[in-house]
Amino acid sequence: MASTYTGLGVQLMTTGEKAGTWGTLTNTNWNIIEQIAGGYVEEDINGGAQTTTLTVNDGTAGATLAHRVIKFTGAITGNQIVTIPLDVQTFYFIDNGTTGAYTVQFKYASGSGGTVTWATTDKGNKIIYAAADDGTNPNIIDFGMGNVTLTGTETLTNKTLTTPIIGTSILDTNSNELIKITATGSAENEFTIAAGASGAGPTLSSTGSSDSNIDINITPAGTGDVVLAADTVKVGDAAAAATLTSNGAGTLTVTTGGTEDLVLSTNSGTNSGTITITDAANGNITIAPNGTGEVQATDQADATAAVKIAGKETIWIPSVAMYGSETNGADAQQVETTATRPDLKVLDFDASTAEYAQFAIALPKSWNLGTVTFQVFWSPSNTNTDNCIFGLQGVSCTEGDTADVVFGTAAEVTDAGIGTVEDVQMTAESGAVTIAGSPADDDQTFFQLYRDAADGSDTFTGDARVLGIKLFYTTDEANDG
Repeated sequence: MASTYTGLGVQLMTTGEKAGTWGTLTNTNWNIIEQIAGGYVEEDINGGAQTTTLTVNDGTAGATLAHRVIKFTGAITGNQIVTIPLDVQTFYFIDNGTTGAYTVQFKYASGSGGTVTWATTDKGNKIIYAAADDGTNPNIIDFGMGNVTLTGTETLTNKTLTTPIIGTSILDTNSNELIKITATGSAENEFTIAAGASGAGPTLSSTGSSDSNIDINITPAGTGDVVLAADTVKVGDAAAAATLTSNGAGTLTVTTGGTEDLVLSTNSGTNSGTITITDAANGNITIAPNGTGEVQATDQADATAAVKIAGKETIWIPSVAMYGSETNGADAQQVETTATRPDLKVLDFDASTAEYAQFAIALPKSWNLGTVTFQVFWSPSNTNTDNCIFGLQGVSCTEGDTADVVFGTAAEVTDAGIGTVEDVQMTAESGAVTIAGSPADDDQTFFQLYRDAADGSDTFTGDARVLGIKLFYTTDEANDG
C-alpha cells in the first residue's frame, strides 16, 4: 500500500514500505512537524487585487501553510485573499506586514464557512484557528487575541486595569489630548469618582490619606470662566449654611450663562425666599422673603433691622395743620377734657351743613403719582351712635399753574359714633382718591376734607370733631434723590 499524507504534508508510510529510505523520510517529517510547531515564514502578496493560494507540499518541508507563524508582506494595491485547502486543521499566528490601505482576507479555498479579514488600516497580528470542521464549508475562527505590544495602539474590551500608571495625558479617539496629567511630588490628595445609583448623579470628591478638609480647585486658563451648564446650582451640604465668597480681595460676580434671570434661594427653594436679578434693560432686583419674613440688613454697628422698601406709606395731617375753608369752613376748637390732661385740638364739622377744611402738602418725590386713601381720626361731641360721612378730594399744581382749579373726585368713608363723648375713634381706610391736575414730582397738592352732612345717610346728630387724618400713598422709588 502506498504512503498517505496529512493536510499539512506529513508522510504516513505503511508497514514494509520505503525500505532503506525511512531515515531520510522520517527526518523530513520531523522537519515538517517542527515548522508546524513553531516555524516562521514570510509570504509576499504584493500587487493588485488577487487571490494567493497556499498549497501543501506532500512529504516536503517549506510549504507556507505548514508554518506556525506567517507574515504577509509586500506593497498591496488592491484587496487581497489568501486561501488554504479544505482539510487543513491547525492554528496560526499571522502578522499583516503589508503596506497599502486594502483589506486582507484569510479563508478556506471554497465553501461558505467563516473567514477572517484585516481591515484597510489594520496592520496588526491575529491568532487564527483553521477548524476543518466541515468537509465542504469549514470555518476560519479569529480568537480575538491579537498581539499586544508596548508601543502599538491597542483596543482593550472588558479589561480591568488594577492600579494603572498613566503618563502625562489621556488621548481621545482622534489621538488629541483629552486629559493632561501633572505629577506632584509627595502627592497625598486626589479625586475620587463614584457612580450614582438610579435617580442619583455621580460624585466627584477630593480625598486624601491624612488631610480632613481638602478643596477642589478649578482653574481656567487666563481670563476664562468656570461655566456650570445647569438650570440650578446648589451650594453647601445638607446641614451647614452655604457661603459664596471671592478667592482673595477681588469682587465676587455671579452671572447666568445666557439671557435667563438669576435666582438665589436656599435648600432648593424649599421654605426659602428668593433674590431675583432680572435680565433686562433697567431690570429690577427683587428680594422676596418667604411667607411673613422680612428683608433685613445690618449696619456698621451690627444692628439688624428690616429694610425699608417702596410701597404703601402714611403721612399724619393733624387738625392744626388744616384750616377751615373761606366758604362753609369747619370751626377750629380746643376741647378741654380734664385740667392738665390732653386737650383736643379739633375741627368741628356741623351735623346739618356740609362744611370743609383744607391743607396743602408737597408729597415726596418717591410717590408714584397715583391715587391716595385716607383714614379720619375724630371724636364725637355727643353720645349718638349714628353714621357720619367724611370725604376727601385733591388737586395738584405744578410750577406756574394757577391755584384756581377744581378739586378732583372725592372718595368718602362712613363711621358710626362710638357713643361716648371725648373718645378717640378712627374710620376705616377709604377707597381711592384720584388727584386732579396730572400730578408730577415737586407739585403742590391741595386737599379738601369735608363732612357730607347733606347726605341723608349722614345721621350723626352732633358735631364731628376731627383730630386729623392719616393719608396713605404709594412709593415706587427707594428714596427722594
